[in-house]
Amino acid sequence: MDSLSGPQQGPVIILSRSHSDRNVYASAGVLFVHVLVREHFKEEFPPYPKSGDTSDDPITFNTNLKGYPDRPGWLRYIQRTPHSDGVLYGSPTAEHVGKAMVIEITAYNRRTFETARHNLVINIKATEEFPLPYQAEFYIKNMNVEEMLASEVLGDFFGAVKNVWQPEKLNTVNITSALDRGGRVPLPINNLKEGVYVMIGADVPFSSCLREVENPHNQLRCSQEMEPVISCDKKFRAQFHVDWCKITLVDINKVVPVYISRPDPGAGILPDFGEYNPPPESLTSRDYFYDFLVTLAVPSAVALVLFLILGYTMCCRREGVGKRNMQTPAIQLVHHSSIQKSSKELRSMSKNREISWPLSTLPVFNPVSGEVVPPIHPDNYETTSMPLMQTQANLQNQITIPQQRPSG
Repeated sequence: MDSLSGPQQGPVIILSRSHSDRNVYASAGVLFVHVLVREHFKEEFPPYPKSGDTSDDPITFNTNLKGYPDRPGWLRYIQRTPHSDGVLYGSPTAEHVGKAMVIEITAYNRRTFETARHNLVINIKATEEFPLPYQAEFYIKNMNVEEMLASEVLGDFFGAVKNVWQPEKLNTVNITSALDRGGRVPLPINNLKEGVYVMIGADVPFSSCLREVENPHNQLRCSQEMEPVISCDKKFRAQFHVDWCKITLVDINKVVPVYISRPDPGAGILPDFGEYNPPPESLTSRDYFYDFLVTLAVPSAVALVLFLILGYTMCCRREGVGKRNMQTPAIQLVHHSSIQKSSKELRSMSKNREISWPLSTLPVFNPVSGEVVPPIHPDNYETTSMPLMQTQANLQNQITIPQQRPSG
């Protein structure tokens, strides 16, 4: 079990794959604790490579607060690939001071399917240096959070900030990935980075270079999505691409504290209501007959009323033919009567019309046999629907007339 102690702001725990056991050192007011897990778990993952050799076994780490499924809210963890280092980082608040947190680290070897678990104890102690009154937050576009947490990279950034700010005390307040601030995952082209926010605290007011961001001309350029003109940008440009439009300058001495009154959570113990008195075993029976009648009677009565209203509207409120004829002009009734009379006359004439029978319906005389074949259609056939020509396929009785052979 390892015990780590650090200042109130900015502990960083790196789960590395190197061979040294653990390196603990302070840099620019921030305590970095490198827990090199590969060496830390060498007894659990045999055979371990010799000194100078490297292992390509994919190892992933899972971290959580002991007894809980996840880490504390201020502690974050990131591991890009199973072959890269895992990083624990975060900034605890004043309410975490004096509390020992046990972080369970579980390592999984994806090649041999072996697992190992160790505990890491983090003790948060308050210092007089925090919080520093002047804080500046920089947005670095060409860095990921795990790259920025590297000691040499963060040391170079501190050196550039010291050249611009010239403070006596300089510490890291917070380091946050741009994805945690609502940023978008960059496309995997041109080596694009996610970006990282780095908040630095100092004991002296902001320099004139940092104040140039508040210049109205630079604010206008930022509103037009143009890069502002900052005189000290060249001190960062060699290694860090700072987005000066997203820089934030905070003076804690001028910040008005906002107090939020929270209700007293209490002791968490329910008041004593006495012993539980269960219902008796012999429950009184209840008659549901009236409830059944009400359930059926009310919908039935409503349906009956609606049926009566509909029947009265459709049957008793009809105008009738006489009333309709009284309200219709006489000339319109004459036209209607004449049209109706003509239609009836045409229908009766079409039924009684006489037409000549087609030849196919007349008696056929066979000159050879002298037989007279009756017509195909009987006398009572509906002449109005009889076609004038019929094909042989439609005839019910096909008649074959023999042909005479020429003599000789």
